[in-house]
Amino acid sequence: MEARGGPRPAPGTLNQLFFDAISQFNRPDALQVKGGGSYHPISHAEVALRVRRAALGLQGLGASRGARVAILSENRPEWAIADFATLTSALADVPIYPTLPADQIEYILRDSGAVAIFVSNRVQAEKVKEIRGRLPALRTVIGFDELPGLTDFSMAELERRGAEADSPDAAERYRSEALTVKPDDVATIIYTSGTTGEPKGVMLTHDNIFSNVAAARRAIPFEGRDVALSFLPLSHIFERMGGHYLMWATGTSIAYAESIDTVPVNLQEVRPTIVLSVPRLYEKMYARVLDTALTGGFVKKKIFFWARKVAERWANVKLGGKEPRGILALRYAVAQKLVFSKLKARTGGRLRYFVSGGAPLSPEINKFFYAAGLEILEGYGLTETSPVITVNTPENFRIGTVGKPIDGVEVRIAQDGEILTRGPHVMKGYFNKPAATREAIDPDGWFHTGDIGELRDGFLAITDRKKDIIVTAGGKNIAPQPLENKVKTNKYVAQAVMLGDKRKFPSMLIVPNFDQLEKWARRHNIVWTDRAQLLRMPTIHAKMEKEVNKELAGAAHFEVPKKIGLLEHDFSIERGELTPTQKVKRREIDKNYKALIDSLYEEAEGSGFTDSHAVLG
Repeated sequence: MEARGGPRPAPGTLNQLFFDAISQFNRPDALQVKGGGSYHPISHAEVALRVRRAALGLQGLGASRGARVAILSENRPEWAIADFATLTSALADVPIYPTLPADQIEYILRDSGAVAIFVSNRVQAEKVKEIRGRLPALRTVIGFDELPGLTDFSMAELERRGAEADSPDAAERYRSEALTVKPDDVATIIYTSGTTGEPKGVMLTHDNIFSNVAAARRAIPFEGRDVALSFLPLSHIFERMGGHYLMWATGTSIAYAESIDTVPVNLQEVRPTIVLSVPRLYEKMYARVLDTALTGGFVKKKIFFWARKVAERWANVKLGGKEPRGILALRYAVAQKLVFSKLKARTGGRLRYFVSGGAPLSPEINKFFYAAGLEILEGYGLTETSPVITVNTPENFRIGTVGKPIDGVEVRIAQDGEILTRGPHVMKGYFNKPAATREAIDPDGWFHTGDIGELRDGFLAITDRKKDIIVTAGGKNIAPQPLENKVKTNKYVAQAVMLGDKRKFPSMLIVPNFDQLEKWARRHNIVWTDRAQLLRMPTIHAKMEKEVNKELAGAAHFEVPKKIGLLEHDFSIERGELTPTQKVKRREIDKNYKALIDSLYEEAEGSGFTDSHAVLG
């Protein structure tokens, strides 16, 4: 089966995109950054000036055309300025997650051959200082902050040097030379977060990303006065393309969150109209709404579930292509006022669209938000595809799918169910890895995504990762992600990972939502001294097993985990269990919790499955 989007956008470059936006827009708040307790605007004119002077400063370092410059930083205006300065200097940049430890940063800098690096603050500069002596290609370290002794000079000094070289003639030469960059030139090398194996450097050209921006801005309507809150890592292609280049190209004001932890507060301050996120944000919002309803007393609880039922009926009519009328429309208006208006207020009250990517979103959660009047446009893509392959749009919207292909993109389902894609969005290849490139992109130009899916009336539905499919010893194939997503909608569950490849039966590791579980335990007069003790109690195991089985009602018998293991702490980036975009690294989970996982199967073999749980304290 195949599907394709509209005509391919005309080729272009990110430098062209940058200068076009400067000519077209003149917002006083092109970028926004929080300082001193409030957000401060940075205009298009100021960004243009700072980018030009930073670029002239970079050119004074003598880097050859196409050389790599790394950026190791959290989201902030200097990230955007450094990126555009690098690109308009005919250099390629290498973004690095600020959460990475020094040894992983060293690998990326060595593999990419980066000649310079921007670092945000003392923490990041200390990492580079630790490894710099082992990186002969790295000649210059530039600090966004003033970091004497840790960097060669600061961003302010780079811009000052550029200002000294600046003039009307220099500005014209800078622009002309920036526009000599070709669509097929490499713009960036993004290292995959490595859910399996060592990271690979994905070479994305100017046109890979430019074409993706051009197609995305046609698919999602922008009003020219939109505001976006940027909090996903700019090192990741989803935020890089969607929250950076796409917003810049459409004249959308980009406000940087202080951190991922401050997003709820920053939403209230910025009042964005568009928010890009991974499913974890929506899962947490959903859990918080349910908790508020269930703990708010009898009347509040009754009103919430009445409103939810009305909203679901309203959503079914809308999703069926009709307009709700009469008593249903009247009840929905009441439900909005009594319940869902409060949820909208938490987003700032102006939100037009959420966009979700990076991992599968539970259809139940998507439908809840849609029914509440907050539309989540779920899309799909990979680093290697710049990233968007498909996306739901206001005109073509179907829950349970990741939308239709965007313009210029072809999608094919291979005989084994793997999703293949071809078009201007497909990477140039893996840096220094020609064999891996040939394995990923076939001679006809089709990129093999490694995901399993199907096409439904032109809409793509993802069923699982090809490498994640669990094949039990009995030969049963289990797709874990849909089952995990169902379990994670339960208010007592924070994380769920399905196991069982080459084992006799499936099992599941569960990180409880301790706020909810401990409330339940107190209501039932259970006494404990620490979480490890709590999780060892048979009553708690029975409770968590009941909650898991409740969410998986309707699943095939062989898909339901025969045993569960309970963990007293969530998975973390620091322990290597999550990627920076919150994807679970299954290999690391298998390794880190091997003793617990083995015990699940040992106990089962010894007891005939009478004990259906284990705990890691």
